[in-house]
Amino acid sequence: MAELKSDNIFEMMKMHFATDAGKELVKKKIGFDEVSYVVDLKKGEVTKGKYEGGKPDATFSFKDDDFIKIATGKMNPQIAFMRGAMKIKGSLSAAQKFTPDIFPKPAKL
Repeated sequence: MAELKSDNIFEMMKMHFATDAGKELVKKKIGFDEVSYVVDLKKGEVTKGKYEGGKPDATFSFKDDDFIKIATGKMNPQIAFMRGAMKIKGSLSAAQKFTPDIFPKPAKL
């Protein structure tokens, strides 16, 4: 599989989801061109690979650099969506739960 700059952030998200704050979040899926990650906030799990649990609530598509900007707080997710830097398929109400609190704090990167 391709190596992405964002691989480290996804690893940190795994640790973040083990915290109480992470356990409070809901299920989402985030995918990239040829590399997919499944972010299951109900279980507090991040896995690399295709989603195999039926239909995800929401699917997000980004370029790697745009994901880094969103995850580090340098780009607002709503602005990214309006500019086409982030595409969403599925439930928009589930997608609106895509908030900066799912990412580790930038100081930890």
